[in-house]
Amino acid sequence: MAGELPVAGKVDFPLYVVSDEESGGVLVAAEGVEGFFVDPEEEPPEVAFLRAHEVEKGRRRTEDAVMTVMNRQREKIGEYFIGRVVLGDTGVEELGGNISRVAYRVFGNRCEYPEAERIWPRWASGIALEEGEWVRWPANYQSAWLHVVQNSWFASNRRAARYGVEEVVHLDGGQIFTKSGFYCALGEAVNGPGGYFGSNLDALADCISSSFGEGPPARIVWRNFQASQVSLDRDFLDSIVGLMREFRVDLATC
Repeated sequence: MAGELPVAGKVDFPLYVVSDEESGGVLVAAEGVEGFFVDPEEEPPEVAFLRAHEVEKGRRRTEDAVMTVMNRQREKIGEYFIGRVVLGDTGVEELGGNISRVAYRVFGNRCEYPEAERIWPRWASGIALEEGEWVRWPANYQSAWLHVVQNSWFASNRRAARYGVEEVVHLDGGQIFTKSGFYCALGEAVNGPGGYFGSNLDALADCISSSFGEGPPARIVWRNFQASQVSLDRDFLDSIVGLMREFRVDLATC
């Protein structure tokens, strides 16, 4: 049900792998992370990796760190370019012979979507995403869901293009209450559950005009459009409709 937070599945594999971009050497591979998916105004001094499966001994820092998000099948599904990291003051903590916590000071980029920390384990579970699954998360999670969609799409070496084959794409305005929700709905309608087809107006234009894939959908039918008119900013809707007309996408509202 929309608005209820889905139960997060247990992670028992290295979900996050931090490595040196140049050498490929792994600094740490861990099941969880704290302090990376945070509001920029609330960044803690250290990022802690939890329940580590691997830690490179002797290496305390790197100037070009990359954090890869891996699924249960050990496939890359996401990627963050972090930059400089240095082993933190608390260092490596062990519990019962296992590495329970490894802390680093991060001087580069973190993810500004705190909710993504809960969404990534779902994507990594190995269980196929379901149609409309994004709607079942609270509305304030939709920006983070869209972030995960976009990050995973390009980390998996897919292009900003249409991969689906449906002649007619259907949108349900009864499910679209936010701008992020519109892009989640459109990406799924065009490219299936977890699919990407833009995250802002410029990105949407790139997807429609791309020479890769199958090009723009032949026709978009936006049902319950009046519901979207109530929920979404009028200027945003006008921009979407205008963009579709500019690229000669047949958009029908009802």
